[in-house]
Amino acid sequence: MNSTSRNQRTSLGIVGFGAFGQLAALHLGKHFELSAYDPSPGLAEVARKLGVTLAPLHTVSQADVILVAAPVSSFEQVVSEIAVACKPGALIVDVGSVKVIPSEIMRRLLPNCVDIVATHPLFGPQSAGTGIEGLKVVVCPIRGRRHARMAAFLRKALRLTVIVTTPEAHDKEAAVVQGLTHLIAKVLLRMGPLPTHMTTKSFDLLSEAISMVQHDAPEVFEAIEMANPYAETVRRRFFDLAAGLSVELDTASATPLLQERGH
Repeated sequence: MNSTSRNQRTSLGIVGFGAFGQLAALHLGKHFELSAYDPSPGLAEVARKLGVTLAPLHTVSQADVILVAAPVSSFEQVVSEIAVACKPGALIVDVGSVKVIPSEIMRRLLPNCVDIVATHPLFGPQSAGTGIEGLKVVVCPIRGRRHARMAAFLRKALRLTVIVTTPEAHDKEAAVVQGLTHLIAKVLLRMGPLPTHMTTKSFDLLSEAISMVQHDAPEVFEAIEMANPYAETVRRRFFDLAAGLSVELDTASATPLLQERGH
């Protein structure tokens, strides 16, 4: 994933021009010739501001590098359409929150003549509001050898911290890191409105964490909790431990009353 001279810039097609696709365009526009596909209406103005050419999926799929930012719910259908149009030697990259299932889909559907790298930027539009330098991105090699060149580009050109791992290792850790973060945020938001005046530093940090994920699209939470094969185990263990702690507290609060009646 590299760009050449200004007159021969590598083309990059973004499939899915939502919040993250637009964030990608913002930071990749000076390195690539950008095009994008998204079925949603009303994107012409933001595309113009970002220097992105909106085009049909078949056209975008013929870029040198294809960045798939489609939701998990439509991911397989989108990849199947890219597979028909992509050119030999292309590099296909996804940016989803889970890696095992999307990696299997890309490996199964995309032709052998393309390279595949599964990635997960561990940030979004909220956490990248002040820039992306130093933020983390996961890189999972799936097919071909260009993951090393891509990792070098992410480090040197975008100043990201790159973590190279497998889809399985990613999803195991993400089930805790993302799964619990979004789960706790959902529960606390339903308890709201939360205090904003008489707060502690730790509560302020917790509120800040909630604010980073509360505006994510619903499909992001669905992908993290339902499309990660390890998420259910983590989720059940969390709730079981919370229920156990609740029993301990109920028992402890009842003990003084029982002792008083015993006397």
